[in-house]
Amino acid sequence: LFDMMTDASVRHMPVVTADGVVTGFATLDEFVTPDILSTPVVLMAGGKGQRLYPLTKDVPKPMLPVGGTPIIGIILERLRTLGFRDVHISVNYLAEVIEEYVGDGSRFGLRVQYIHETQPLGTAGALGALQGLMSEPFLVMNSDLITHVDLRDLVEFHKKHDAEATVGVREHVIEVPFGVVNVENSFVTGLTEKPLHRSLVSAGIYCLSPDALNRLTPEAYCDMPTLLTQVMESGNNVAAFPIHESWLDVGRPEDLSRARDEATASGAS
Repeated sequence: LFDMMTDASVRHMPVVTADGVVTGFATLDEFVTPDILSTPVVLMAGGKGQRLYPLTKDVPKPMLPVGGTPIIGIILERLRTLGFRDVHISVNYLAEVIEEYVGDGSRFGLRVQYIHETQPLGTAGALGALQGLMSEPFLVMNSDLITHVDLRDLVEFHKKHDAEATVGVREHVIEVPFGVVNVENSFVTGLTEKPLHRSLVSAGIYCLSPDALNRLTPEAYCDMPTLLTQVMESGNNVAAFPIHESWLDVGRPEDLSRARDEATASGAS
């Protein structure tokens, strides 16, 4: 498989039976031992997943299975494959379910510690517990994402751009389902049939320098946009890292169905 992928200059290859039935999916990363990285990773896993209720009534969103594996398990396996080893997981809602599954991380080849939120602290507030504990840039990632982005590239991009914070961004396209009419002084000045509006949106993946933690108050609520705004208002750089690889935020029932369908199609289940 390794020789076939390198000869064909591809990074992925399906594994099939003699009858052509897909039974698995091999990636080039599986055959290459990555350099072990000191970069810490923080997974934000404390949310209630209200948009997925009642699926999240007894199961926290990161523990919903995709292809037979909880989403957080897919993320942790990916981190290990990329060479990351030190992981912090912020937990609150049904924390014991996540802790029972992940444990100390040894089953994934990782070292896992937990940040326990006593109350919801937003998308960045829990990071205040890490003040004084980070000595280098670290990654922050929502724990409901399934993506093949190379997080190592994000860290290098962050360092190269001398940023205090870097945001992973993706292009989001919305099609207006009607013809748009531009009017000025009761006269039509232009018409556009079903135009596309393109925007860059946050992908829920960040790289932060330790100084960013000093802007937080431990145990105080703070959303990531508020933290990033504080960084910019102080005159420091917030960089944007473009993500072109596959990316799926499993936040709604239709997103979960899509993730499961794609896993089934690739033979992951």
